[in-house]
Amino acid sequence: MRMTTMNLNDSRTNGAVQKKRLMSKIREYDFAIVETCLFLDTHPHNLKALRYYSKLRDERAKLVAEYEKTEGPLTMYGNLNDHAWDWIQGPWPWEGEC
Repeated sequence: MRMTTMNLNDSRTNGAVQKKRLMSKIREYDFAIVETCLFLDTHPHNLKALRYYSKLRDERAKLVAEYEKTEGPLTMYGNLNDHAWDWIQGPWPWEGEC
C-alpha cells in the first residue's frame, strides 16, 4: 500500500516538473520571438531572420499545444472546449504554479 502512495506522489512530482519544463521552454521561445521581431522591424526583408521567426513560431505552437493538452489553456485563445470556458479554471499561468 505504501508503495502505491509513493508512486502516486512520484507521478504528481513528475507532472509538476514536466509542467515547469514546458513553461520554461515556452518562455525561452517567447523571448527569442520578441527579439527576432525587433530585428525584423528594422530588417523586414531579411530572409534568414524570417525563416528563423517562422521556425520559432512553429516550435512554440507545438510546445503550447503540448502544455494545453495536459494543463489547460495558456491564454484565452487556447480554450478549445465548446461546452465550457476552461480558461478560468486555475491556477492561472502567472500565479507562480507553472
